[in-house]
Amino acid sequence: MKPLTAGVTRANEGLESISWNILGQTYVPKSLSAESFSWHATFPPGTFVPPHIHTTQDEFIYMLEGKLDLVLDGAESHALPGDLIRLPRNVPHGLFNKSDTPVKCLFWVSPTARLYDLFWGIHSMAQQNPADVVALSAKHEVDFLPPPPDGA
Repeated sequence: MKPLTAGVTRANEGLESISWNILGQTYVPKSLSAESFSWHATFPPGTFVPPHIHTTQDEFIYMLEGKLDLVLDGAESHALPGDLIRLPRNVPHGLFNKSDTPVKCLFWVSPTARLYDLFWGIHSMAQQNPADVVALSAKHEVDFLPPPPDGA
């Protein structure tokens, strides 16, 4: 992986013009090095990332627009524009846009580990069916949690 370079990644642009479709959201990578990876995310209404754990990374989300509901270590919460969500490694978390407007935010992880490669893998799937996404994620150090038992 290349070292971080100095410069400006312009609004509405990503690294090498990359834009990924990840579980119905749009992710645009903004910076990449071994130590850190950032991306702009747009969550359309009704989209979500199911509860999961990053085993090798700390993750952060800076809210730009909308309301993001989350489950963090079993507790429900939400974040609004200007809020920073801190997601330490090995702490389960899920992200949900339950509103009728898009959510826009800036994510970053440290270190990058295998997340950049995982996003390429998910984006490249012909169909992002849950079983395949979960299996691929586990190979890239992101572990999705099983759904709660019926009635929970």
